[in-house]
Amino acid sequence: MATKAAAIDFSKILSSGIGKETQAQIVAFRKRADEARRALANLQNQPTSVDLSHYKSVLKNQSVVSQAEKILSEFKPVTYDVNAQVKAIESFEATAVKQAQESAAKMEAELKDLKATLGNIEGARPFDQLTTGDVLQARPEIAKTIEEMVKKGKWTVPGYDEKFGSLAM
Repeated sequence: MATKAAAIDFSKILSSGIGKETQAQIVAFRKRADEARRALANLQNQPTSVDLSHYKSVLKNQSVVSQAEKILSEFKPVTYDVNAQVKAIESFEATAVKQAQESAAKMEAELKDLKATLGNIEGARPFDQLTTGDVLQARPEIAKTIEEMVKKGKWTVPGYDEKFGSLAM
């Protein structure tokens, strides 16, 4: 377990562009794991033996010490079945991996679209080199709108003066 924990680079995972929900889950998991490691280290550093001879020499009531000695000698540590926790961790891991893969696929698709858009922008002709013919070819609906306006005798674009101001003197 410790070797697996040492191999995880959380900063790399968190900076890889994963979703906010996944980041929060990873940070919470990391915090719980660090707290568990600290608690384990504290417990391992504590002495586990009880010096009953000291208590026999200090206490007047020897029956209490005898009873404590009997309880300690009969004590058997309880083992817990951690399979439920392991299954919960594995399901969390599976969910996290699935979300990470979905996020990665989503980011790859966005990156592909952005690269295509960038290619279109870089390959486009500069604006000052465009002609009205180029604009009409790219957007045929503009030509239709202009033809309709000319047929109806409209020579101004509605809303132009309000947006850009009138240059008439």
